Amino acid sequence: MKILVINAGSSSIKYQLINMSDESLVAKGLVERIGSENSVLTHKANGKATEIQKPLKDHAEGLEFLLKALVDKEIGVIKSLSEISAIGHRVLHGGGKYNKATLVNDRVLKDLKSYISLGPLHMPANIQGIEACKEVMPNKQNVAIFDTAFHATMPDYAYMYAVPYSWCKDYGIRKYGFHGTSHEFIGKEIASAMGKKPEELRTISCHLGNGASVCAIKYGKCIDTSMGFTPLEGLVMGTRCGDIDPAVVEYAMEKTGKNVHEILDIFNKKSGLLGLSEVSNDMRDVIKTANEGNEKSKLAMQKFIYSVKKYVGAYAASMGGVDAIAFSAGTGENRAEIRKGVMENMEFLGVEFDKDANENFTRGVNFKISKDSSKVAVYIIPTDEEMSIARQTKEILEKIKK
Repeated sequence: MKILVINAGSSSIKYQLINMSDESLVAKGLVERIGSENSVLTHKANGKATEIQKPLKDHAEGLEFLLKALVDKEIGVIKSLSEISAIGHRVLHGGGKYNKATLVNDRVLKDLKSYISLGPLHMPANIQGIEACKEVMPNKQNVAIFDTAFHATMPDYAYMYAVPYSWCKDYGIRKYGFHGTSHEFIGKEIASAMGKKPEELRTISCHLGNGASVCAIKYGKCIDTSMGFTPLEGLVMGTRCGDIDPAVVEYAMEKTGKNVHEILDIFNKKSGLLGLSEVSNDMRDVIKTANEGNEKSKLAMQKFIYSVKKYVGAYAASMGGVDAIAFSAGTGENRAEIRKGVMENMEFLGVEFDKDANENFTRGVNFKISKDSSKVAVYIIPTDEEMSIARQTKEILEKIKK
């Protein structure tokens, strides 16, 4: 069984073809700049990368282009599209209705379109990816894997905001959480690394990339997460401000003369590490300039570490303790300075941090960075959202066959 995993952006399609018999990666690639004369496909298979340029007017043409690459005699990896069993799609929002992987039909697609207002930056592209697959491969099953689904187990006192109660029912104003596919994968992986089941652990998952979030996973289920109604809430991120007093919106409008949309655009795209450091949204650049003496970069780095540390402490309290802490995604997997900063002074939780292991970790594998005597296990867990999507898609297909 081979699953094609699609992650459609506004002008791009990221893809992976995974052989589920052994969970091996067959091919991967990216179609970029869809809708322009400079569209380009970067296709990686058999240890080689191939770049092909061709004007692509829409996602359907982009999908046809990448499918031709998969069956191409020279760079392809399959003989025909019949070898693809199904397509798994990353979809931002399940709207509070979809809390697990779902086979896409007309009703589901209609619901997804009604959720565009909840995710205006991502949902249109996610839907275009699904519609392109239905158009180009009408006989294949499409499965939607929702970023919000894993967080559907949050109790009401965690996902409700203290605003008029009817707002949640009438307008869907509540915490949804995101990065759910990653957090679910991390929770299972750290349990496996420890020789346990997710249902035996209280885990704090730290997905730290340009977008970042922390998740409290109690015995295999999410009970809280840092992102909220949108991905803006929670941690300081690459360009997002994270937690902020909502009254700042009105105050900033009065002081700057900008409207609410402009202020929110600044909160989303010009704040976070970029806003504080005035250098970059990339943690690598922030750390480099901080080490060179840039005080604003030092502040940005400290603020990021502090925001993660606060959520780790809060979620340990909410779960009545913690058994495992995982660091993942670009910053979490690769920046020893950040992991060290978050874990400093965590002895009160039962953490015995192994600084040497943290500095000399092996990239790309589940790696323990706490001492064997530590009551709390701390790991680096490389996340693999595409594999998680493929696994859930496979489960749906197996249920259909039954």
